[in-house]
Amino acid sequence: MGTVGLRGDRGAILLSLMLGTFLIAIDSTILATAVPTIVHSLGGFSQFPWLFSIYLLGQAASVPVYAKLCDTFGRKPVMMFGIALFLVGSILAANAWSMTALIAFRAVQGLGAGAITPSSMTIAGDIYTVRERATAQAYLASVWAISSVAGPTLGGVFAQFFSWRWIFWVNVPLCLLAMWMLQRSYHETFERQRARIDLTGAALLTAGLVLLVLGVLEGGQSWAWDSWQSIGCFSSAVVLLVVFGLVERRAADPVLAPWVFGSRVVMTTAAASLVVGVVLIGLTSFVPTFLETSAGAVPLLAGLAVAVLSLGWPISGALAGRFYLRIGFRNTAVIGSVLSVVGALMLTVFSATPSALLTALGCFVVGLGLGLVANPALIAAQSSVGLRQRGVASGTNMLARSVGSSLGVAVYGAIANSVIGARGGSQSATAVQAGSTAVFIGVAVSALILIVCTALIPHVPIVDEPAPGEPAVR
Repeated sequence: MGTVGLRGDRGAILLSLMLGTFLIAIDSTILATAVPTIVHSLGGFSQFPWLFSIYLLGQAASVPVYAKLCDTFGRKPVMMFGIALFLVGSILAANAWSMTALIAFRAVQGLGAGAITPSSMTIAGDIYTVRERATAQAYLASVWAISSVAGPTLGGVFAQFFSWRWIFWVNVPLCLLAMWMLQRSYHETFERQRARIDLTGAALLTAGLVLLVLGVLEGGQSWAWDSWQSIGCFSSAVVLLVVFGLVERRAADPVLAPWVFGSRVVMTTAAASLVVGVVLIGLTSFVPTFLETSAGAVPLLAGLAVAVLSLGWPISGALAGRFYLRIGFRNTAVIGSVLSVVGALMLTVFSATPSALLTALGCFVVGLGLGLVANPALIAAQSSVGLRQRGVASGTNMLARSVGSSLGVAVYGAIANSVIGARGGSQSATAVQAGSTAVFIGVAVSALILIVCTALIPHVPIVDEPAPGEPAVR
């Protein structure tokens, strides 16, 4: 087992983690309002969905590899590498000369984001005690709430008054600031292991996940579910992931160690995180369209309704620590799941009389519930393993949520398209309303599944130990 020594101001470290998280969060939303301008400049209208898909692909597929590297070489070098790679991708994207080039450079950004996600969560787990982690994770979650509002607004401002390229240029000073703050405030003494990098396992896992997420993202969109493209993606993904499992059983230092699948805590919390991703993407993807078409809401108001979802998350996430210290991780997560069901049922009922205010209220309740699930689930996984496994535990949790979002997009998209098509098409407000109601029902069913997942989380003893190096950081 290794040790981590810390020197510095924990507040400054958390601020640098929040800035790094802000980079990847805002780049998930900032492009949305600038797409027409980008297409007008570069062409390639049929390719523009890849600007979002490739970013998610790069991030989701690389998280497990970076999570393992966090436990092998330390959190700081992986975090710094991720920010640096994101910086390079941003500079390249700002100078893109075609839609194909921009898509390729978005992939570079996604690979950088894949390193930032598990590193920031693991560092927060390292420097804060179990009692404090809920608040720290809530601060990190609040970044997503801010970016959900700031991203589309900034994208529209840059596209309308300056140039869409500033969407990427603005990342340069932010990346440099995040690296400077991390370098200045976070001094990590990590006992590095002498380990061989499992390149074969990393390549197989990355390729398998890329094909799996690709099949889910594009199935029913770019090609039919029963087409040779879908069949090829899914069958190849299964083969690669099976071979990956066989290789990892013999690897000296596997990327995804067998203990992950043997840990009931890690697997059940990952299952809960997967469903959280499904619920989250269902609302963020369909609420704006529902309000704009059915309630006649302007895009800004529709976006604010979704932002309220992200607002409820950090509020309850900050309070989660008080709950799980008294009643445990599992019970706290179950309460959150029940709240999510209540919020989803509210949305289903309110959809009969479309209202931006009532929809926002339902989203807020769902957000409160998800905050009581996501943070305790992650902290339970981190608390159940040793220091050398914490990065992998965090990365598994983040990967599950990303895969859940990808699955949610496909499942809810298929539900909505089926209902809307049967009711007269997307030009009909009544059809869109019916399709959205079907999605809200699907979200409620997913939330019910979330109750089952959280109820299966085993008891994790809560030991409020001092964070590593605590006397030096306070």
